Amino acid sequence: MGQTDTERLHTLHTPSIDPEEVAKFTAMAADWWNPKGKFRPLHKFNPVRLGYIRDAAVAHFGLDPAARRPLDGLTLLDIGCGGGLVSEPMTRLGARVTGVDASEANIKTAMTHAEQGGLEVDYRAGTAEALIEAGDGPFDIVLNLEVVEHVADPGRFLADTAGLVAPGGLMIVATLNKTPKAFALAVVGAEYVLGWLPRGTHDWSKFLKPDFVNDALERAGLETDPPQGVSYSPLADRWSLSADTDVNYMIQARRPK
Repeated sequence: MGQTDTERLHTLHTPSIDPEEVAKFTAMAADWWNPKGKFRPLHKFNPVRLGYIRDAAVAHFGLDPAARRPLDGLTLLDIGCGGGLVSEPMTRLGARVTGVDASEANIKTAMTHAEQGGLEVDYRAGTAEALIEAGDGPFDIVLNLEVVEHVADPGRFLADTAGLVAPGGLMIVATLNKTPKAFALAVVGAEYVLGWLPRGTHDWSKFLKPDFVNDALERAGLETDPPQGVSYSPLADRWSLSADTDVNYMIQARRPK
């Protein structure tokens, strides 16, 4: 008897793609990676996020910022990897990447696109909790990007995923602040006015203040830096790092050696 969807979520597996599925997941990969398609907001957001991750890793591990593959030799976990928009660039920077997503369709899409690009990424369908239960890790870098605001118990999730950070390792959390400004821009503006995201993508009641994230990570044994804001400029149509943490923010956290 096959597993139910719920049972599969609580296990970790690498899906296989049979020949009849190739065309379907190739089309889905093209959709995920189309910078003008429905994932356009992610493509617009990605450059500033990737630059921040790269610079944080280079500074933390004392790497050569001029190297073509500065992350060579480091292991990296991308939680909630989707179609691979972060996993692939991190692989190109030299990291040995494990990408985990609860959606098997996302994982198959990511696998298809990575194969098309000749990249080796260890993609797994399942949850971070299933990864922990499987005894995988720890990882030098753990990316926890736009995931925690979607889980049932964010404090537990942050503590569990912090446990996947190796001694001397780095975690980066990116999420949305619980402020009226975030509700106005990330929910009303992005979903209802501009139509960047499907309505209902975000539940403002699950947004998290930076102090909550900091406290959860510190209780889990990590040392945190002040949050880094990320802001959108409608005139330039681009995202950039800023001092404004009222909507989007990222936090670096380190596990002592």
